[in-house]
This record gives sequence, structure tokens and C-alpha cells, in this order.
Amino acid sequence: MDIDDVKPGFTQLRLEYSRDQYILESCEEQNGKHYFSSALCKGNMLLFGDKGETIHGPCITDKKGVLDLAFSLHCKTWISSAVNWITRSGSSWPSHNVTQSILKHGVLFVPIGVHGSPKEDIEWRVSFSVAEKLLVNTFTHTQLMCYALLKIILKDVIANDSECKDLLCSYFLKTIIFWISEELPSSVWEPDDIIACFMRCFSRLVYCVEHSVCSHYFITENNMFENKIEGRARGVLLNKLNTLHSYGWRCILFSDQISNFDVSMWNFPIEPFTLYVNDVKKMVQSRTLHFANSLFETYSELNIFNTGLLHNIWCHKFSLKHLFAYYISQRCSKQAQSLPLDVATINNKYQYKQYKSCLSTLLTNVYHDAVSGWLMVASLFYQTKQYRKALHIIRYSISKCTFDKLFFGMTLSEIHYESLKLLSFNKSVVYLMHFNVNSTLTPEELLMEGWKKQYTIPSTAYAYFLSVLCHYHLNNVSHCQDSIQDLKLVIEERYLMPDLKCTAEAYTLLGIALQLFGDKESARQAFSQSLVIYPNESYNSAARRLL
Repeated sequence: MDIDDVKPGFTQLRLEYSRDQYILESCEEQNGKHYFSSALCKGNMLLFGDKGETIHGPCITDKKGVLDLAFSLHCKTWISSAVNWITRSGSSWPSHNVTQSILKHGVLFVPIGVHGSPKEDIEWRVSFSVAEKLLVNTFTHTQLMCYALLKIILKDVIANDSECKDLLCSYFLKTIIFWISEELPSSVWEPDDIIACFMRCFSRLVYCVEHSVCSHYFITENNMFENKIEGRARGVLLNKLNTLHSYGWRCILFSDQISNFDVSMWNFPIEPFTLYVNDVKKMVQSRTLHFANSLFETYSELNIFNTGLLHNIWCHKFSLKHLFAYYISQRCSKQAQSLPLDVATINNKYQYKQYKSCLSTLLTNVYHDAVSGWLMVASLFYQTKQYRKALHIIRYSISKCTFDKLFFGMTLSEIHYESLKLLSFNKSVVYLMHFNVNSTLTPEELLMEGWKKQYTIPSTAYAYFLSVLCHYHLNNVSHCQDSIQDLKLVIEERYLMPDLKCTAEAYTLLGIALQLFGDKESARQAFSQSLVIYPNESYNSAARRLL
């Protein structure tokens, strides 16, 4: 082995002596010395293989592109560059027996060099694949679950972003779990603590990306993120990871294969509570309930609707006081939007009374769902130029936009089933934002001359849109950009958005935000995407905004 002037984790193999013609033909001469060439070895393998095979990294790929064949050289002794691993940790993991098995096996040399290196063709990567397999075999169920969940997030969420797709790989995730397993006692990895263990692993991943450092487990001098996790791509990845991390363990529900889990496939015994959940399913998927906010404007119509729900939808054991609070809250949302609100004369005594009346009405409007009522309060603060108060309410509202919330048209999963045991229906559901025509609470940036339609907007998108507006008026440029990125992520994931029209409205909000920020070309793209998703120009204001 010759590791001088070679990146850690790689080596050159200098030939001491051989009469074997194949080995001699696979060597290159450098400064009077002969080195076994990784490039020539793969080239010679192609000569002896089937026609149509190609080189793919360290492997030979068959002509159908289905099978990768990798060969390696076995070094039966432990290499000097990894000797510190033997005595580095005093923890109980891995055990003495496992450590001895790893040392006894040694390492492998894989035929691939450092990309772009002047000596790339004669460099070999040091592989610890057998050692890593022995370590993984010692994992508890909790460690395996953490590894699996990280891989699911990588594949289903992070890799879906074109700018993040090729930055991370499962090997980095496995390395992170190796490090944490060595640092902590084995007693930490208990099934009851799986959430804490998973979040510890996820936090370490965020830290590694933030500092562009992920040390190889056996050769610590090898920073696997060097020249890989950097620049704009690193910023995009870090922002996405931080956003996911802010949701805690619920970030795993961004994965379709987890969030689409259907409890109906299991034969759970039917309990009394299950009947209530079945009623909630009917309500969540009921078009009558979905359109209630926008269709019923008069008290008489509202009373008819109340009576119908009492007899046909609601479970008879559901507390009537919650039912009445629900509809009083709904009505207050509409009533507050019709109250006069002259921002220019807010200090005037009469106008101040109007403002207090509107605020008290809106505070009664927070009982019909978990989010939209509070966002209407934030809209009042925004309209009266109390931007910091608005941001405080927005942050609170966003904290309530969790994966266990219900919305129209969804399929309930186990997490919703459990959530309903803890919260009332009112606190478990997220409705759309409904701004009436001529509403005094509609942000000026949304208004368009001649547009006489109600604005119906997904609450998650509106929260970040309103955050953009507040930061814009406070001249918080970086926070403004962060909110735009968060809005993009919410749209990309269609988070708590019941249908395509809502997604189209969210793109319209993004276009307005980008337009406000001066990015006219990106704004046009957002408006155009809104029209592609929902091309009905009579009900999609994006068409007029493109003119």
C-alpha cells in the first residue's frame, strides 16, 4: 500500500514482484515504480466478458443494464490508516468479539480512484463492506428502524427535489448511525425510546450537512462530504432538512408509503370509539361539510344546515356545546369580514372601537378548526400594520399544521385515529381560508380590480404567504426568502391541500410573493403553473395576473 499524496480512504497498490503476465499488463509505471491500475483491471475484465458490457463506477454492468458485477482485492490484515478505530472508543459497542471478527477479516480494495485526481487510474478505494455488514448485524430492532426511517425520508422526500437528489445516499445515513451507536450506551436503543433515537439520528444528519462534515466511520480523516455537499445545493438541502426537522418525528409522514397507510387493512376489534372515528371519516369526506363555509351566508340557511347536521351527520354522543361553538365560530368569521376597518384612522376613537369589535369577533372565530380561525386573526393584525403580532399568530398557526390534522377528502390513518382520542374534532381539523367578496380582511396584495369572486385558499399556503408579506413590510429580506422557500415546500408536498384547485391557489400565492420580491419571471412561471393545474379562468385569478 502506498498512501502518500492520496486522499484518505484511497490507496495505490505498488507492485513488488510478479511473473504473472495478466498482473504485469494491468500495471502502470509512475516514477520508476509499477502500480496495479484499477482502470486497466476493469478494462481487461471487459475484454474477457460478454460483448456489450460497460464500466459503471467500480463495477462492470451487463449489456441489459440489469446486473452490476464488482470485483475486489482482499487484504487480510488491518490497514494502518484505520488503526485508530481499534482503540478509539471505550463504549460497549461494538463488542470485543465483533471487533476481533472485523480485524480478522481485514479490508477490500475496490477498483475506483478519486474523481478528477491526476492518479485516478492507479488509485483504489478502501472498502469496509464486510466490517459494516458485521456491525449492522449487531443492530437492535430500534437501530434498524431508525436506519429504515432515514432511508425512507431520503428516498421519498429529499430525493424528490432535483437539487437534492444526488447529494445524500444511504451509506451516509448508515455511517451516522454507526457513530451514534459508538458514542451512546446500548441501553439507549430501546423500543420505547424510538422517537428520541430517530430524532437524535436526524439531528446529527442536519448537523453534518450544516457543517459539510461527515467523517468516515473507520478512517476519520476521510470527510465524505468534501467537494460534494457545498454551494447552493447544500443550502437547498439544509433548508429542506431544517423544515422537516421542525415537524419532529412527524416528518416521516411526508413519505407517501407511510402517510398512505390505511388502518382498514388490519382487523382491529371494533370498540365504541371506532364508531365515532367512522362518523369523523364521513364528515371529512362529506362535500356538504366542505362547502358549508362558502355557501351559507344567511342565518336562516345556517339554521337549516345546523338542523340537518344534528340529525344526519354528528354522532349522538358528541357534546352539543362543541357543536354550537363550532357554528358560532363559523358565523363570526363571516361577520368579522364585513365590519368596516379604516387602517388610516385606527387611532380615532370610533375606528378603535370598530377594530376592537372586529378583534373580539375574530377571537370567537377560532373554535371551528385548529388553524384558519387564528390565521384570520393574523390577517386583522396585518391589515392594521401590526406585523410582528401577525407573525406571532402565524408561527402559532403553523405549529398546529401537523400531520395528524384532518382535512376534506383525506383517508384517515393510524395517527389520526390516535389523535382523535386526545383532541376534539374542532381541534383536529384544518379548513380552508375563505375571504368573502369585499372582505376587509383580505390582504391588499391579493386584491384585483374587477375580480368579484370569493378567495378560497389552503391554510398552510396562506400562513407562509402572509409571513412573506409581514417580513416584506418589516424589511426582513432573509426571513422573507425563507418563507418563500417554505411556501414552495408546502406546495410541492401538497401539504393539507384537499384538491387541485387548492394547489392552483397556492401557486397563485407563490406568484404574488415572488412578484412582490421582484422576481417577475419566477412569478410568471408560478401563475402559469396555477393555470395548468386549474385552467378555469373564471375562478382562477392567475389568468388575469399574467396579463
